[in-house]
Amino acid sequence: MNNGPDTLVILTPGFPDSEADTNCLPMQQGFVRTLKENYPKLNIIILSFQYPYFKKTYNWHGTTVISFNGQNKGGLARLLLREKIYAALKKINNTNKITGMLSFWYNECAWVGKKFAGKNDLRHYCWLLGQDAKKGNKYIKYLGLEAGELIALSDFLQDEFEKNHGVRPLHLIPSGTDTKRLNTSVKERDVDILGVGSLIPLKQYEIFIAVVAEIKKQWPAIKVVLAGAGPEKEKLNGIIIKNGLAQNITLSGELPHIGVLELMKRTKVFLHPATYEGFSGVCQEALAAGANVISFCKAMKQDIEQWHIVKSKEEMIQKAFALLQDPDPVYKITIPFPVDDTVKKMMSLFAE
Repeated sequence: MNNGPDTLVILTPGFPDSEADTNCLPMQQGFVRTLKENYPKLNIIILSFQYPYFKKTYNWHGTTVISFNGQNKGGLARLLLREKIYAALKKINNTNKITGMLSFWYNECAWVGKKFAGKNDLRHYCWLLGQDAKKGNKYIKYLGLEAGELIALSDFLQDEFEKNHGVRPLHLIPSGTDTKRLNTSVKERDVDILGVGSLIPLKQYEIFIAVVAEIKKQWPAIKVVLAGAGPEKEKLNGIIIKNGLAQNITLSGELPHIGVLELMKRTKVFLHPATYEGFSGVCQEALAAGANVISFCKAMKQDIEQWHIVKSKEEMIQKAFALLQDPDPVYKITIPFPVDDTVKKMMSLFAE
């Protein structure tokens, strides 16, 4: 074992290309930034496989990031990428004391992390973060991580992984809200309904628009913002126009993360009609901004104040309209899982 600094290696498909890139994986950003703040002596090295789209070693809030510019290529390019990452890990291991390795998602990162950790007698954990718990994940069949190596982001993902793959992740560590960067000053609640996310089929924003269309029948001046970018933008815009909602729904496009947080503080109801969520970070941020949240997916078995779970479009319409009509609405800042607790739980695994 070498005498270098205690080092945690994080393996991830993507990471911000600079400190100014606040939109790339904000949950992971908050986790890493808080990890460095709370454990300043810990040397953190992040290997980012696919994004940013350049090869570079750079500093990000006191952590070292090595980007490999994989660009999600397959075949020979993927094998060559693995070789480059293995070479980087060997170099890190020769000059640092690796105390552990953490992979974001059960994917290529977990594959590389498990293989390298096994050969070098290192501790490795894989953090299940969402889609990777589904049935179609080929890495699960061929890699076969044991229960003790798996960390679920939520109760839902713990159950989902066991249902689909017959193994129950032993550890449960929810994502947390980075409260230190959340300006909680009160704003005028002038946005009736807000949606934030990638404009893709999984998010079901056709339902979002349908909810607004139904409420408009009784609330003609309803003010709605849908923030995000994606391949369904033109389709959704067409649905908005067809339903006569152009004066009610603003498609803002992708906003800087701080802009999203400011918008949330102006929001009464945050609507999230996605079909599948590990543990929605934007829903947690909306709660921290004081908004009421309505979604189909229940991430945790415990009830969370101001987070309303519904089972159908009709229930979503009824709940949203009831909240908007409430003569004495409650907009309470709600932070069920602070990111400091997330970091503390994670580090306790590597200290065992």
